[in-house]
Amino acid sequence: MSEQLSTLRYYLEFDFVRYAIIVGLLISLCASLLGVTLVLKRFSFIGDGLSHVAFGAIAVSSVLTFGLRAIGSEATGRLAEVLSENNHTVIVLPLTVLAAVLLLRTGQNTKIKGDAAVAMISVGSLAIGYLLMNRFPSSSNISGDVCSTLFGSTSILTLKGSDVVVCSVMAAIVIVTFVVFYNKIFAVTFDESFTRASGVNAGLYNLMIAIITAVIIVISMNLVGSLLISALIIFPSLSAMRILRSFRGVVICSAVISVFCAGVGIILSILYSTPVGSTIVAADIAVFLIFSFLSLFRKGR
Repeated sequence: MSEQLSTLRYYLEFDFVRYAIIVGLLISLCASLLGVTLVLKRFSFIGDGLSHVAFGAIAVSSVLTFGLRAIGSEATGRLAEVLSENNHTVIVLPLTVLAAVLLLRTGQNTKIKGDAAVAMISVGSLAIGYLLMNRFPSSSNISGDVCSTLFGSTSILTLKGSDVVVCSVMAAIVIVTFVVFYNKIFAVTFDESFTRASGVNAGLYNLMIAIITAVIIVISMNLVGSLLISALIIFPSLSAMRILRSFRGVVICSAVISVFCAGVGIILSILYSTPVGSTIVAADIAVFLIFSFLSLFRKGR
């Protein structure tokens, strides 16, 4: 144990490790806040669908960066550097938000049901993204690029101070929005029909939830990759629901669980050289199993 503590203290001296922990905790907190609403509204798979859209958007941004560099001018070269330095967020965020709006609108179409819309956009984006990355590779290691994007294998450990600032600002916007509109989100979550009848624009708040979810997914990609983002949204919420019944209690408990699992996952990843995203998800699964057991114990009493 003392050897592990000394190893951890050694790694904490590096800026990129501290950046990874800060970003990981912020992302986990944001994901847990919206996770309860998404689970209760049966929107869980929107996170999975948007994560695949984000993967395709990264591929589009990579192709655009490749094209700008191929032009060879000084202006296009600088623009390509901006896209690369910001992890393609300038392109990925607007495209993912647009997809969230389309998913919401398409899901309300009587000809295309919500789950079919998610599957259609999700699979299409994933296929097109991989096709573009294969056709216009940004490096010689295509498999490594795809793996890093899908599973977030090492990108969380290459963060810079500017990435932390951007993530902190976006996380602050998400948290403040959730707190300010808490009552409306609560109403839309539990009884959307009554909310509409009482004069509240439920569609606007559904749109806001979808956009915030898209923002969370974009800032989460560096942590767990596009395929594992849904786990950050779903598992803490489901764990809290095992033992609590009130909406506020579930939200608070979910936030605590999510932050705890993120911290534990990042530390274990540092100590044992395991993939960051997968380790965090494994911690979430372990907590879910523990809370499920506690739930059975309570029912037995």
